[in-house]
Amino acid sequence: MAAILLRRGLRASKHATVSARALSVVPFDEAKQIAAAKEIDDRGRACGLKFYQCSWVDLFGVQRSKLVPAARIGEIASGGAGFAGFAAHLDMDPTTGDLLAMPDAATLAPLPWRPEVGWLACDLVHEGAELAHGPRNVLRSVLAKLEDRGLALKTGVECEFFLLGGEGPPAVADALDTQGKPCYDAHALMRRFDFIGELCEHMEALGWGPYQADHEDANGQFEINWDFDDALATADRVVFFKYMVRSLAEARGLRATFMPKPFAHLTGSGCHAHCSLHDASTGANVSGGGAGPHGLSPAASSFVAGLLESVRGVAALTNPTVNSYKRLNARSTASGATWSPNAATWAGNNRTALVRVPDDRRFELRLADMSCNPYLAAAAVAAAGLDGLERELVIPPPSDLNLFDAADPAARAAVAAATPLPSELRDALDALDGDAGLRAGLGDAFVDSYLKLRRAHWADYAATLSPFEFDHYLDC
Repeated sequence: MAAILLRRGLRASKHATVSARALSVVPFDEAKQIAAAKEIDDRGRACGLKFYQCSWVDLFGVQRSKLVPAARIGEIASGGAGFAGFAAHLDMDPTTGDLLAMPDAATLAPLPWRPEVGWLACDLVHEGAELAHGPRNVLRSVLAKLEDRGLALKTGVECEFFLLGGEGPPAVADALDTQGKPCYDAHALMRRFDFIGELCEHMEALGWGPYQADHEDANGQFEINWDFDDALATADRVVFFKYMVRSLAEARGLRATFMPKPFAHLTGSGCHAHCSLHDASTGANVSGGGAGPHGLSPAASSFVAGLLESVRGVAALTNPTVNSYKRLNARSTASGATWSPNAATWAGNNRTALVRVPDDRRFELRLADMSCNPYLAAAAVAAAGLDGLERELVIPPPSDLNLFDAADPAARAAVAAATPLPSELRDALDALDGDAGLRAGLGDAFVDSYLKLRRAHWADYAATLSPFEFDHYLDC
């Protein structure tokens, strides 16, 4: 039956109109997938799983899945769970044949809050080849290019989110959470102990290594940190984390949001990424030991230089929504700081810079927000860094200043001298379109597909009338 499903799903459609550039030339490995299916079935039986959730995320970061009974997982995992790609945010149309989601056995994990269901991250295959604009495929491809240079990228992320009331207009769920500077507030944190504690316990059961949780800088905002890992594993976990947070919140009658800027007067939700370069063979950290400022190695320095040079195009993937730029270009918040970068700068242990170097074993990119597709954000970082490595870019001098201090002439000059961040999504998309380094790393097929869908998203926004317009222009 598995072979029948495989042949049915991979048969070329005579009606397909999707451009050949949208499909990868990377062939699908049938033998490898059959072995993975057996591993999934064997491990699932040992865990007593009754169902499997075959999951993937589309270009906009929306998680899609199918629920498969345990009795059928062998054939479905071998031949793929079938989807109509046009029904999701992908560059496909209704005449295209089946899109197949191929589970990665390494990602199998029982849902801690529903342990009879096993979750699986999937790679996307179409017409016998990996879908070139499939987000997980894109990240795997860029990481393989880094590996060709003998390097591996490891990441750890800081996922921020708000807990809102479950009904009515968006509002912080905790009516007592009203401090002007609520960051690390013990009482607000412990009023959500049941929720945060359960999250931490689930993450421990999953083997992620959670090590701290806190109330963040905005009312109703929280963050949980866990151990860093290979960039692909971390991206898989961010997808799972968002799913888990939303599920546990809904079970309590709450709503969790990862919207970058849900409240104009409060700090937005970032997705700060701590990155480190490692020897692909030995696993040794090769980010530090350099003689330059803050101890970055020559490789890490060129990697960061690539990020700084391509930051405007990178933002199209790390900050992919209209709302993203309300966080990046925000006025000062009620707490006194936005905590978001204002230009393409880097510094030592300084949270006002775009790239912070807290020690010589890692660097933190403070650009991304929680609306990003975790695979595409990591792929953008890797592609920009790879371009910096290949061109041996030289990192500019660090800006070891309070870059939020507009009254400091030196800080103003440093910001003015640095590449500005995009002011809106359209600017970021145009920058991605024209960035040769990012196109080389990510692939033209992916970039063109992504731009097509995101520009359509921007056009929808631009055509929408807002309350602001009626308030200001109805009587003009």
